Amino acid sequence: MENLINNVYHEPNLETMKRMQDNSIDAIVTDPPYGLAFMGKKWDYDVPSIEIWQECLRVLKPGGHLLAFAGTRTQHRMAVRIEDAGFEIRDMIMWVYGSGFPKSHDISKAIDKAAGAEREVVGANPAFRKMQENASNYNLQRNEFITAPATPEAQQWDGWGTALKPAVETITVARKPLQGTVAENVLTWGTGGINIDGCRVGTEELKNQQKDFSSVHGNQFGNGSYLPNKNEYKTVKGRFPANLIHDGSEEVVGMFPETASGTGSIRKKAKGLFGLGGDGEHNIEYGDSGSAARFFYQAKADKGERGQGNTHPTVKPIDLMCYLCRLVTPPGGVVYDPFTGSGTTLIAAHEEGFNWIGSEMTKEYWDIAVQRIKEHTAQQKLF
Repeated sequence: MENLINNVYHEPNLETMKRMQDNSIDAIVTDPPYGLAFMGKKWDYDVPSIEIWQECLRVLKPGGHLLAFAGTRTQHRMAVRIEDAGFEIRDMIMWVYGSGFPKSHDISKAIDKAAGAEREVVGANPAFRKMQENASNYNLQRNEFITAPATPEAQQWDGWGTALKPAVETITVARKPLQGTVAENVLTWGTGGINIDGCRVGTEELKNQQKDFSSVHGNQFGNGSYLPNKNEYKTVKGRFPANLIHDGSEEVVGMFPETASGTGSIRKKAKGLFGLGGDGEHNIEYGDSGSAARFFYQAKADKGERGQGNTHPTVKPIDLMCYLCRLVTPPGGVVYDPFTGSGTTLIAAHEEGFNWIGSEMTKEYWDIAVQRIKEHTAQQKLF
């Protein structure tokens, strides 16, 4: 196992995992094929097989997490195969972004084309240049001009298409079954939990305060432990991480409402504590304002992080993959990516201080991954 660490292998992932011991990987974070035949790529003809996810299950430590991206059209197939392989589906994270471009088929144009009718150019498409910029290396088939319907039938269906603009991808959050309780599993294997405090959102201080509890059995529970004293509180930085992440783009942030400004608190009263009697009050203090988008983690992509010559069509932001690796990997753990692509997950694992292993069967993308990893990690010996 030691000789596999911090290398990316040009081979099918099943071959790499054959050399891994049972219960040897701490987390798997990956962006696998979505099964959309994207751009006609053969590697995207289907979502990964149950056999692949079964091997992932075998090499993961008990309680180890799998985070797997998926497209909205085939997410259900991805999740079912992961579950059928033996994983527990724990949650779904929504990755929301503003850079998606429509892949809709213009029905009006299709009708005119079938009729052999030529459409009149009536203007320039203002979104065309922006779509080109967002598309990067995608081979877009888009019309730069706005045209008018040429036939009565095309006029009837003007403005109709076949798809929505993509603005979200899902991340299946799955876990290998525990051995015993969560506490027992964590103490034995170091896996089973998620890093809440390490992935809190924002930097503002939140004070969770408990006060004004009346006495219960002489201010004690039956086992002799005391209730919290008046005005005791714990201060944490940042909000509890949610199952929604966004890219901070104007399009996405604009969807969130503005919240009231000022410093204040939210108080929740409860009659009795754990059903034992006595009035309690839970006080959460805050002091920020702005778009509600700040409640969720924001993963922006650096324009230069893709790297020169990176032709991979589905590169994720490094910051996003750093956050996901940090969320489910224990300190000093090993992250495995069975679908390495251009190497973003492995770069992120390195930046977070984790060891990593990758598999990529397409030579073109393996070459890109090797180059990017060398640039980001100074790792020279890659197989």
